[in-house]
Amino acid sequence: MFNQLGVIGCGLMGGSFALALKRAGLVRQVVGYSKSPSTTEKAKRLGVIDIAAESALLAVSGSDLVLIAVPVAAIDATLKAIRHLVESGVLIMDVGSTKRDVVDTARRVLKDRVDCFVPAHPIAGKEVSGIDHADGQLYGGRQVILTPIAQTRPELVQKATDLWSAIGSQVLKMSPENHDAAFAAVSHLPHLLAFAYFSSVAKQPAGREFLSLAGPGFRDFTRIAASDPEMWRDVLMANREEILKQSLRFRHTLDALEHVIKQGNGDALEDLIRSASEMRLGWQMSTPKR
Repeated sequence: MFNQLGVIGCGLMGGSFALALKRAGLVRQVVGYSKSPSTTEKAKRLGVIDIAAESALLAVSGSDLVLIAVPVAAIDATLKAIRHLVESGVLIMDVGSTKRDVVDTARRVLKDRVDCFVPAHPIAGKEVSGIDHADGQLYGGRQVILTPIAQTRPELVQKATDLWSAIGSQVLKMSPENHDAAFAAVSHLPHLLAFAYFSSVAKQPAGREFLSLAGPGFRDFTRIAASDPEMWRDVLMANREEILKQSLRFRHTLDALEHVIKQGNGDALEDLIRSASEMRLGWQMSTPKR
């Protein structure tokens, strides 16, 4: 059990983590801080945190576990604000969707205390954000990727693994570089495509009429276009190199489909569709339901 959890960023992710630890009896007290005092006070009223801190530094004071749940672009300022109270043995984690930039920032800001930092990425969330939507079961049955570096203390990696496992998450480990390459393909590019596709339909002269005819397939495909703009701006900018690589691959595949359509080659089009369909079915059959 941890004596005190310091949560920096009392939104969906940070609030859900605090509730999950409370539900599992893994923490005695939760201190929370958010940039907006009204958010912190609401988190206290909802029972997500026990004490509202006036600064990120005060949220860290006395904490043996710290979760940084802010947009990735705010990681630098957050680490600078708390580094003076980062003590040896304190477990510090983030929940950012990109990892190379976060690790580089932690190395630069925390210096010799970077050994306390265990970068984490829970594969969980909702299309809605904010403390009102915090859910103690958000991380149950979900994957959490840890991306420790050479300096990370092994005992803290194990402590982080045990902690996430105790709230029902499946913990995986990989390098920050492999993490960002993988999630550019399976998360970041899909969000970029959803933003672009929904906008392309909605902004047409007849877009309102078209949207009124949309069925479940369209809703499923574009669901993530409603995701938090600030968070996804930061993610797409932070991992732009890998995302642009994946976007180029997608363009080549789309070009191939368009080419056979322009040629009127139905047999070739069917072959390309069948190949994608069979690969999708094979992946579906081999992937455990979450």
